[in-house]
Amino acid sequence: MLSERFFTTENIDFYLRELAKAYKKMGGKDTPAEIILIGGAAILATYGFREMTYDMDAIINDSSAMNDAIRCVGDEYQLPFGWLNTDFRHTRSFTPKLIQFSKYYKTFSGILSVRTVTGEYLIAMKMVSARQYKNDLSDIAGIVGEHQHKNNPLTLEQIDRAVCELYGSWSVIEPDTKQFLERVLALPDAFAVYQKYRNAELEAKDLLTAFEKKYPNVLRESNLKDILQLARKKKHEETR
Repeated sequence: MLSERFFTTENIDFYLRELAKAYKKMGGKDTPAEIILIGGAAILATYGFREMTYDMDAIINDSSAMNDAIRCVGDEYQLPFGWLNTDFRHTRSFTPKLIQFSKYYKTFSGILSVRTVTGEYLIAMKMVSARQYKNDLSDIAGIVGEHQHKNNPLTLEQIDRAVCELYGSWSVIEPDTKQFLERVLALPDAFAVYQKYRNAELEAKDLLTAFEKKYPNVLRESNLKDILQLARKKKHEETR
């Protein structure tokens, strides 16, 4: 039995293979299935800079056999509840057009086809979310950096097209997030600043967790930025 309770580049294929095998046993052997990996799982499957994710967001063809297979694999390997989930559908960055612009990844056990969202489309999604306490901004830097290292740099024009194809326009993205992207794209090695942004996200998460513990039920999406700004200012003053 594997001891990991999180997903990495090294084990993600293992769990997908086990899912395919379980799906066959649950009655899906005559019905090919497809899932599309989103977010952190898509990054693990495609890029090398991300260490882990604690769950796998996906677009899943909903069927009783697939749902049973997900539960079966979760139980067998003691994975967290919702280890493979469709909660992403309820976020701002979801659009059904992601299916159209996803790319083939692998087929497991001849029955489960897995696709991912990559490159400029993944960046477009991350910009819509742009959560300072998650991996969104650091993921953008990491994706841009890896494309630079592979001599296949992404351009603003490519990302502009992806934003418009997925969401119709830039109206769903904050202006400061677009400015952040432009700064990252202008760097000679965007991957070099990945850890800087990741550290800032981890600090933000700690500050917001501490605030929520001290003031339960106060934190909202509408006041999050202001609270985080005040918390950072207070921390800076305390450490001077």
